[in-house]
Amino acid sequence: MPTPPIIIKKKSGHAGHHGGAWKVAYADFVTAMMALFIVLWLMNSNKKLQEAVGGYFKDPTGATRKVVTQSGAGENFLLTKQNMSDLKDQLQKSIRSINDLEKLRTNVEMTVTAEGLRIELLESDKGTFFDSGSSALNASGKEMLALLAQQLGSVPNQISIEGHTDAKPFAAKANYSNWELSADRANAARRLMQQAGLRSDQVSQVRGFADQRLRDVKNPEDASNRRISIIVQYLSHQGEAEQASEPGRTEPGDKPATEAAEGETLGKNKADRGGQP
Repeated sequence: MPTPPIIIKKKSGHAGHHGGAWKVAYADFVTAMMALFIVLWLMNSNKKLQEAVGGYFKDPTGATRKVVTQSGAGENFLLTKQNMSDLKDQLQKSIRSINDLEKLRTNVEMTVTAEGLRIELLESDKGTFFDSGSSALNASGKEMLALLAQQLGSVPNQISIEGHTDAKPFAAKANYSNWELSADRANAARRLMQQAGLRSDQVSQVRGFADQRLRDVKNPEDASNRRISIIVQYLSHQGEAEQASEPGRTEPGDKPATEAAEGETLGKNKADRGGQP
């Protein structure tokens, strides 16, 4: 008999295990897509949020702190002598961005001093920020101080506020002099700024100097001597305000105060001095 044919049957099925490499590739793809969507979202977000996120990548250790405020994501600098000029640039940009305040830019002077960032609101002959001879803020003064308060309220630094007048005789009230007026104006600025954004514990001092620290010594009756000074004090690495050994201004003719009177109690001992603002 012939030998029967040998039939070999092969089972069809999976060709073999391909491994998990495709899972890694897919995970990388999903991660890249997520990063893309995050970048697109950030590009359409507000500027403060962009700066806050960018600040994290520049300083992930947290030496420059970013906080979320009630108005959104904002940045909270640990302001020291090394980076106080950054706040100055930021404030100047904010003033330029508001059309109503752009015309007042020449009346706002900012300088980095030994005490901190000194912001001075300079008066003119017609009165720029205050009504003439009064501690009442006008519309421009309220708008400028509100803007500064919103910006400074997000920094951990303490603020001191000073009032200054010129040397013109003040005869509006018998028992009211440059000392009272300078202190009252400083306090008026404090009240508005605390209502507009400064923290309740952020103001460390309110001082009135009358005409004892003239900005223009050669012209003691010049309108620019009438001013409000807002000083953003330095913070040490421990987060406490540094005590400056010298007053913030170093212009010729500045006189060191033998006693820094505070609040609305200034000037009781010099009621006979004058100065029409």
